Amino acid sequence: MKIVSGGQTGADRAALDAALENGREAGGWCPRGRLAEDGPIDGRYPLEETPKTLYRQRTLWNVRDSDGTLIVARRPLSGGTLLTERLAVELEKPCLVAHPDDGGETVALVGAWVRRHGIEVLNVAGPRQSSTPSSYADTRRVLDPILAGAHSSRSSRR
Repeated sequence: MKIVSGGQTGADRAALDAALENGREAGGWCPRGRLAEDGPIDGRYPLEETPKTLYRQRTLWNVRDSDGTLIVARRPLSGGTLLTERLAVELEKPCLVAHPDDGGETVALVGAWVRRHGIEVLNVAGPRQSSTPSSYADTRRVLDPILAGAHSSRSSRR
């Protein structure tokens, strides 16, 4: 399974780090200039830049180019996280909002959802670090067991 995200602080970076540290392919779209709230996104993250600096374009393209979107967040969603869910619905892509505090239940739910939808390219989203300081740790807690386990799909594509 390939993991994609937009490279923003918080959930996006956690997803990319989880993929890279677990030997999985990583990628996705980021805004032109590798724009993020903490400055340019580090070059170690294999992201492609969109033509515009708009976060919305990056979000749309990551949803569009993936088989499904996992949002690791507590409801109610807001900002770019809410936009991600809305775009997935509009594009009729599988989307799961996983509550990060449900521990092993969340990991099992996400793993089953990935298998049920045959997801090979998983877009991972959630709040940025400035709005939800636990976002990075929350996302790692959900993704690491899945990526380290046997929940991967057959092959990956862009």
